[in-house]
Amino acid sequence: MLAALRHASRSGSSALRATPRAIPFARTFRHTPFVRTLITKKYTEDHEAVVYDDQTQIGTVSITDYAQSSLGDVVYVELPQTGTEVVQGDQIGAVESVKAASDIFAPVSGTVEEINGTLHDQPGLLNKSPEEKGWLCKVKLSDPSELEKLMSEEEYKKHCESDH
Repeated sequence: MLAALRHASRSGSSALRATPRAIPFARTFRHTPFVRTLITKKYTEDHEAVVYDDQTQIGTVSITDYAQSSLGDVVYVELPQTGTEVVQGDQIGAVESVKAASDIFAPVSGTVEEINGTLHDQPGLLNKSPEEKGWLCKVKLSDPSELEKLMSEEEYKKHCESDH
């Protein structure tokens, strides 16, 4: 077998030679546009947080872990209606726990695009995962510059330490 292959390669047989193929340019190079999405997380003095995506202009509103631990076991969550126009600082809902009740304030202005309906049946999600699965609502920001008025994570930690 090896002798046959040697003979075929020496004799100039085209059976074993690689034939060059034209490869279309579009198949070898795909131009993918570079898209940069900036995700910003900010906090209020009232222990609400907002995670803002600059590409979608949506801010996901939640209460902080500090807030849920202060409240204790959450038993009821009141959320705004989808389509509601909210203004930064206005009350948008409430949280009731076995210890206390607390109002929820809008960290930003805009239109409520979506609410976390799971919280109606499972308010305890606020205790288990307040800033992830227990998010409250998603707001399409009308003025993203309002985020500058809110606290960074470091500023918020200092704020919580001074609360004690």
